[in-house]
Amino acid sequence: MALFALPAVLVTGIGVAVAGSQGGARVLGLPVFACSAGLAFLIQWLAFIPAYVRQTEKYFDLTGSITYIAVTTIAVLASPTVDRRSILLWALVVAWAGRLGSFLFRRIVKAGKDARFDDLKPSFVRFLLTWTLQGLWVTVTLAAALAAITTTTRRSLGVFALLGLSLWAVGFTLEVVADLQKSRFRANPANDGRFITTGLWARSRHPNYFGEIVLWLGVAVIALPVLRGWQWVTMLSPVFVTLLLVFVSGVPLLEQRADEKWGGRTDYESYKERTPVLIPRL
Repeated sequence: MALFALPAVLVTGIGVAVAGSQGGARVLGLPVFACSAGLAFLIQWLAFIPAYVRQTEKYFDLTGSITYIAVTTIAVLASPTVDRRSILLWALVVAWAGRLGSFLFRRIVKAGKDARFDDLKPSFVRFLLTWTLQGLWVTVTLAAALAAITTTTRRSLGVFALLGLSLWAVGFTLEVVADLQKSRFRANPANDGRFITTGLWARSRHPNYFGEIVLWLGVAVIALPVLRGWQWVTMLSPVFVTLLLVFVSGVPLLEQRADEKWGGRTDYESYKERTPVLIPRL
């Protein structure tokens, strides 16, 4: 299965790179967008080598965050013209990636491992596919921002930038606060074996994921006014993030683990019944 999935992932990445490069800046005849997308995959493959040799996933999330920062920064530096929209998008991506990457790295160092990788690490192809998928994750998630940064169409900031920045700020705040609340809850020995039902977690079972979806929607809204032609494909960015978190690697895995640990308990079933999965109740 993994052997067939690898080409599919690469073809998808190439498709996004071609679409996002339309009307974009070029350096030495090469589209900056496509080169940035290629760099996202290259970084993953280089990091995969020592990870497979050492059979460790400790640097997986950190590598993803570093890739976001590196790709966005290089796209800004390589673009012949850089405007305020480009700088704003760069700052938002760096702030998010820097915060999340350091948080996830501290968490896995403390935990020692990530159980999701136990069955993947021994297999060269499956582990390689996981890193390659991270390259696609970075490329598609960043697509709208990269298109706006590298495009030759420039416009002054306006109402879309204000709306997008507001959405990003709300999403970022939700994600940071939710992560902080859960970290403090777990750090308390009295909560050992318990599940969090306070703070934002009383409003949503996955408030951090809701925050991430909202902030990437904000990034896409900021990018929207300068997109042209096939660049509109990059507006799939927040859709991709939503689908990934809600149906693939986010909510389903955590819900399954929670059901395995607390399923059948009256307090847990009551919490699930009264608390939305994703969108916080007011």
